[in-house]
Amino acid sequence: MALGLKYKNQEHIFEEKTVDGVPYLAYPLLEKTGVVRHGFSTRLGGVSTGHCATMNISTTRGDDPAAVEENRRRIAKAIGVRAENMTYTNQTHTTNVAVVEAKDRGKRFMETDGMVTNVPEICLVTFYADCVPLFFVDPVHRAIGLSHSGWRGTVGKMGKVTVERMREEYGTDPAQVVAAIGPSICQDCYEVSEDVIEKFRENFDKALWPELFYEKADGKYQLNLWRANQAVLAEAGVPRENIAVTNLCTHCNPDILFSHRSTGTARGNLSAFLALIP
Repeated sequence: MALGLKYKNQEHIFEEKTVDGVPYLAYPLLEKTGVVRHGFSTRLGGVSTGHCATMNISTTRGDDPAAVEENRRRIAKAIGVRAENMTYTNQTHTTNVAVVEAKDRGKRFMETDGMVTNVPEICLVTFYADCVPLFFVDPVHRAIGLSHSGWRGTVGKMGKVTVERMREEYGTDPAQVVAAIGPSICQDCYEVSEDVIEKFRENFDKALWPELFYEKADGKYQLNLWRANQAVLAEAGVPRENIAVTNLCTHCNPDILFSHRSTGTARGNLSAFLALIP
């Protein structure tokens, strides 16, 4: 079914899929690798009620645990993974990246914003409500990574940290990585203060500043996390043609995607999923 999402342009970056009434988003670029199952959830297709309605699998939003479990079962079936194989982050805007081994199946990693693995069927899961999801697939060494990158993670170059961790653990060549920058808040919607921009000035080349942010008459700035993360991945050595950059803003679609800027803390979380095919 068509979800009615408002995209920033007409590029075919996402495919909207629905399985048994559960919609999710997938990237044709990642699917072409032939080695992963993946997806990004919407607010639709679950059983949660109230501020978490309806598809929320996060246990940190005050949702009914029984609803969370049913939602996990539904989204796992839709994407083609097992709910018991889902392995999670407890995100705190760090650049900590965990190495997920077979014994970690189903675990929640504390103080962690990214995970990498080469274990088939383990499904990496991270959570969002405006911050940037980063997907990484190494089809040569059959390794994957999934990371959460808000403005702090982007300043800390979480994308590069994740690629380097994959190189250290699995021999990943950044030139062979296929990556995706997921649904998150767009520059038009993301107003930040001078202190945030100072961090970007300190950590990004001056030549990039006009693409990353601009100042408004009131002294506030509009920040482009999509372009910033694309620059981080390029710095890590991932080729431009291997990066799918989102054209979908969470804040522009509050009825279909959870957005912190839209509803504050009274909300569920969106989730990103990534697993190696056996």
